[in-house]
Amino acid sequence: MFTLVVPIQTRLPDLLDAPREDTAWVVTATLLSAAVITPIAGRLGDMYGKRRIVLVLLAAMVIGSVIAAMSTDIVGVIVGRVFQGAVTGVVPLGISILRDVLHEDRIDSAIALISATLGVGGSLGLPISAVIADEGDWHLLFWISAALGVIVLALVVWIVPESVLRTAGRFDFIGAAGLAVGLLSVLLAVSRGSEWGWTSPLTLGLGAGGVVVLVAWGWFELRVAEPLLDLRVAARRPVLLTNLASVAMGFALFSSQVSYPQMLELPTATGVGFGLSLLAASLIIMPSGLIMMALSPLSGRLARMVGPRVLLIAGAASLVLAYAFSLVWASEIWHLLVANILIGFGIGFGYASMPMLIMRSVPPSETGASNGLNALSRSLGTSTAAAVVGAVLAGMSTTHEGMQVPSAGAFQTAFVLGIGAAVVALVLALLIPPRPSPSERHPSLPEPRRR
Repeated sequence: MFTLVVPIQTRLPDLLDAPREDTAWVVTATLLSAAVITPIAGRLGDMYGKRRIVLVLLAAMVIGSVIAAMSTDIVGVIVGRVFQGAVTGVVPLGISILRDVLHEDRIDSAIALISATLGVGGSLGLPISAVIADEGDWHLLFWISAALGVIVLALVVWIVPESVLRTAGRFDFIGAAGLAVGLLSVLLAVSRGSEWGWTSPLTLGLGAGGVVVLVAWGWFELRVAEPLLDLRVAARRPVLLTNLASVAMGFALFSSQVSYPQMLELPTATGVGFGLSLLAASLIIMPSGLIMMALSPLSGRLARMVGPRVLLIAGAASLVLAYAFSLVWASEIWHLLVANILIGFGIGFGYASMPMLIMRSVPPSETGASNGLNALSRSLGTSTAAAVVGAVLAGMSTTHEGMQVPSAGAFQTAFVLGIGAAVVALVLALLIPPRPSPSERHPSLPEPRRR
């Protein structure tokens, strides 16, 4: 869903007869809805059944795909993309279902496999969407996503068992509204700040207002009897450090997804580009997702042998190596291919380890909401990277044939930002305790397995 419109993004103003600043909402709308819906869906899954909420989210994605496929103007496409963003909540809910229904010896490998799909879907979706966009009508992209949604929905009904573990109580509507308003305000400021101006009253007002709302939301959540998210659980050292590392790792991942494709596609005459088509560039990016899928069985076994903390450390170290490589060697296509392969290792190990670390530190009744918060942390990292790295590439530009293009220094700066985020993720991973201390463990959690 996130890479679906990438091949047609530059053509959207012509296709939808709308200004470029308006068509940018086709991407931003999905990001915002995913960030807001994911943690709320996790809590709803804990309370009313994870499989049931998965089906609701899949149905929303299908509805959104049909709306976008039938639309000829920008309003319909943006509305459809808002509904499509809801499907992001399926991933943390799916991970939580695994904890409920699988034998403990199979959970780590299964979590690693589901986590790998986060990269595989984007990596495979890009070239497939490029081919469809080049050969057919752009509406076909949304019809295909609707068909895939129907297939997945049917498979979930057929195969996935209902979880019998439920959290009693009432849903925290005030907490959900507060979280939604705060997140929307902050993410709007971050994602649109480069266009509106980072010091504009609108950007500053939304950013500051969102922070104030989130602080008030946290105060309220700590005092309500049945909160949307138990912040005391989220504040435990392993959970907090894992979520902070998720933000940094999400930033490091998206720094490459913003910078590498532009380098590959820019004309060679610019002195920094390789002149590849969108399809050829996507094939260079694709191996990172395939590596994530191939690593998933190994990640599960390694997690059982050395623990997910070591896996997260290895993933962050691989990202540091990838950007260090790019800072030294980025003059040939194969250089970017090697860097993407290293990123595939880093994200494959890192994304597989995060849910494992979370679920070792939270009670079973909190898995949906806690995994939703972790997914939100990754989204905050990726959205921040998209805004910051995008602003760097736009601000440090040169003129080529009357068009502004990023300079070599802009890409070097993007790589520095990526390696900085990866180093932060590495340091945070090193600070995570090897196993939760007795004071940090929830009473309902079993003693950790000692292997």
